[in-house]
Amino acid sequence: MCLKAASCGYLPYRDDVDMFAYFSLFAIAFFAATLLPLSSEVLFGALLAQEYSLAALLFWATLGNTLGACVNWWLGTLLRNNYSRLEIYRWIQIKGKEIERAGVWFNRYGKWSLLLAWAPVLGDALTVFAGITRVPFWQLAMLAGVGKFARYLFIAGVAAALINCCLLYTSDAADERSSV
Repeated sequence: MCLKAASCGYLPYRDDVDMFAYFSLFAIAFFAATLLPLSSEVLFGALLAQEYSLAALLFWATLGNTLGACVNWWLGTLLRNNYSRLEIYRWIQIKGKEIERAGVWFNRYGKWSLLLAWAPVLGDALTVFAGITRVPFWQLAMLAGVGKFARYLFIAGVAAALINCCLLYTSDAADERSSV
């Protein structure tokens, strides 16, 4: 059923390899949005270059990245009342007063700063502070999701421009070799 619908153009999945590629993008985007140092942009661009569905790539990357931000928010809700316990660990350099100061900064700029949740390093901190400062979950998911979707749309534009530039260069070089 699924493959028949895909062949008729209803679904952007051609086979199991496509589903694995989309799941891989989802997983990497999810973990990249948490505190792990990963990047989903390279895989996103590579799949776009291999002519995967832009709509499906945007959906899976945005969903994974937004859910990763939700995990950070949840960690922030856990830290809200327990950050004083962090001070006993030498390897954690965050003090309770620093968290309170960051919360004041977050409250000054408000929940709208979550539109920048896509930014490397800063975005992770923003989503954690959203949990610490009790931003409602639905507001975090909506604002972070919009920002992350916009980022992937921008990346798709840049990747498409690079792909077209490379294709133009290679076709010009082929034409030049054939005319010699």
